[in-house]
Amino acid sequence: MQRSRIIDVLASSGPAESVTVCGWVRTRRDSRGFAFLEINDGSCLKNLQVVVDEGTEAWKSLEGVNTGAAVRICGILVESPGKGQKWEVHAASLQVFGLADPLSYPLQKKRHSDEFLRTIAHLRPRTNKYGAVFRMRSEAAWAVHDYFRQRGFSYVHTPLLTGSDCEGAGEMFRVTTLPPYMEKGSALYPQGDFFGRPAALTVSGQLEGEAFACALGSIYTFGPTFRAEHSNTPRHAAEFWMIEPEAAFNDIWDNMELAEGLVAHAVRHVLERCHDDMELLDRFVSPGLTDGLRNMLDRGFARVSYREAVELLQKSGHAFEYPACFGADLQTEHERFLAEEYFKSPVTVYDYPKAIKPFYMRLNDDGETVAAMDLLVPRIGELIGGSQREERLDLLLQRMSELGQKMEDYWWYVDLRRFGSVPHSGFGMGFERLVMLLTGVSNIRDVLPFPRTTGNLEF
Repeated sequence: MQRSRIIDVLASSGPAESVTVCGWVRTRRDSRGFAFLEINDGSCLKNLQVVVDEGTEAWKSLEGVNTGAAVRICGILVESPGKGQKWEVHAASLQVFGLADPLSYPLQKKRHSDEFLRTIAHLRPRTNKYGAVFRMRSEAAWAVHDYFRQRGFSYVHTPLLTGSDCEGAGEMFRVTTLPPYMEKGSALYPQGDFFGRPAALTVSGQLEGEAFACALGSIYTFGPTFRAEHSNTPRHAAEFWMIEPEAAFNDIWDNMELAEGLVAHAVRHVLERCHDDMELLDRFVSPGLTDGLRNMLDRGFARVSYREAVELLQKSGHAFEYPACFGADLQTEHERFLAEEYFKSPVTVYDYPKAIKPFYMRLNDDGETVAAMDLLVPRIGELIGGSQREERLDLLLQRMSELGQKMEDYWWYVDLRRFGSVPHSGFGMGFERLVMLLTGVSNIRDVLPFPRTTGNLEF
């Protein structure tokens, strides 16, 4: 079907004798002798005004056309005499693809609460706010691929089905083909199951990514991951997307530069490409959003060791709900204080105690900390978590034994240290948290097209 996108029509350099657009009616206003339709096709925030004159072929098809109806308009593009719009279309013909009953179509009012819109996730992308959010999500994904492509990284698809728990937390969704009565407790479990062993949805593609980094040099994954975590916080979901680069011959400092550069690149990209959408979100969702992102680029990124960060928190005089102490993980309130109030910029915290980090992180010379790093940003807290990986076979085996990892589950991972081991590093960035940073949206459920959280699997 030949048509012009509304974003292109609105950017036209001059009138046109023939133009065809398709879209959904946002509003209809009737006057004596003509009607105005505001049409949006999702290509941009702005609507295209269509004028339908009485007596034309298009007028004959107007019956029942209201907010939510899908239409095809053919006509001429002319300069608009109205304020705030350069062009409008005078319709010659109008084809209705589908009507929307005004009594039951739920997007009649101009403003709806986020809570209500989550109940109609299949329709909320048609609103201005969510159209803007998901266009920006698309641009952010493009920015991620562009960043790594510019640096020679290969894009690798790691498996979604796994037999190992990368994080060691046990919060995994089990995958089985056995009917419920043949699961645990049955003589067939797991020998009679599809894989002959317990299987789960992945929490991370990191370990497989390391294997490819030790062959291709620099790689990244970008795909869905899953956590069976009973959490209803605004930052957690059961299904989300992760960006996980791994690079051979990179140490922890190289890793920090890669992570900080990725965030800066994504921020710069949306500032350049998403002006109208960002302006809307700045006005109605997160006042000061644009200036905050620009300030982030101007101020740069701070760095501080974990030990120093804990000391700063302890000396801050701030009344934290959870007091900061060495040996405990930083809470969101600590992370946000460092990024928002102390440094007033993104900050990378590095060299965490080994006791609170997974087995694969490289042990530092002090024997107490590992070469781990977390990138903290305003409003979100932790955006990126990563480390230099432990490339020394004896120390990796020692850490696995200390943390009770089953060697048979990781024999191939250990092989990477037996055959041509190399210093390497990587990190994971939750893509939805990046989108939250870029859009000012405060709840992860509102940057996921169809959020999966505890008790929510409707769509």
